Amino acid sequence: MFKKIAIFLQMIKFEHTVFALPFAFMGSLLGSVAVNHHLPSWAQIGWVLLAMFGARSAAMGLNRLIDRVSDAKNPRTANRAIPAGLLKIGEVTAFVIVSFALLFWAAAELNSLAMKLLPIAVVMLVLYSYTKRFTWLCHIVLGLTIALAPLGGWVAVAGKVDATALVLYFTIMFWVAGFDIIYSCQDVEFDTKEGLNSIPVRFGVANSLKIAKAFHIITAIGYIALLFMTDLGWFYIAGMLIAYLILFYEHHIVSPSDLSRLQTAFFTMNGVLSIVVFSFTLIDLVVRHS
Repeated sequence: MFKKIAIFLQMIKFEHTVFALPFAFMGSLLGSVAVNHHLPSWAQIGWVLLAMFGARSAAMGLNRLIDRVSDAKNPRTANRAIPAGLLKIGEVTAFVIVSFALLFWAAAELNSLAMKLLPIAVVMLVLYSYTKRFTWLCHIVLGLTIALAPLGGWVAVAGKVDATALVLYFTIMFWVAGFDIIYSCQDVEFDTKEGLNSIPVRFGVANSLKIAKAFHIITAIGYIALLFMTDLGWFYIAGMLIAYLILFYEHHIVSPSDLSRLQTAFFTMNGVLSIVVFSFTLIDLVVRHS
């Protein structure tokens, strides 16, 4: 049983939760302080955590089901659970259903707006896995989908969406889309051969890295906008500056002629960035509202 659980966790890349979960909590913190003028309760944080686990597990399970044929052809993904025969299609389908059930349960325990917006989240979670088949804007769709984490965290505690929530949403959207473009550069040859779409396939690796850099500049501007739209202070500014250094380093170690450190740019740097921004935001708000 434990071996099977480990395979499921590997299938959904559980360690990649570090990209979205800190920003979901950040959205909860900012939303609660903005609307309720206090930090969110532990119960609210618990339901947000369950919703995140359900949403991300369902999304990754669906992605593995939908992409199982192309995954089997790609040397980089051929060892994934389904093409490698470690998990059956029925097992993964059941896993996706249970994951969606957890998401619905958590949303129902939070507030009515969370339930009303849930169909949009489900459509986005399903849609992304098909986008590479028909548009090179798939990175934008992924960004719009993963950025539902901070927006959902905000809605979970605030019960409404305002301009600040939308700025947070699009800031994270451009961050995700940017690093996904970088990550996709390694699959240009395979995607081209299989007729799959991506920005690197459409514009080439060199131009794609420039687009990713532009997206991350927008992210940097978004962090500044959040500073002026909230009551965040010096601790947040410190975290924001560290995030800028991480983004700069991420683009510094990747070039059209050298993608050897792409994994570092994709996973390590972005994982650190999300934790840093959330942690310094948390410290800032705790100091101000304790």
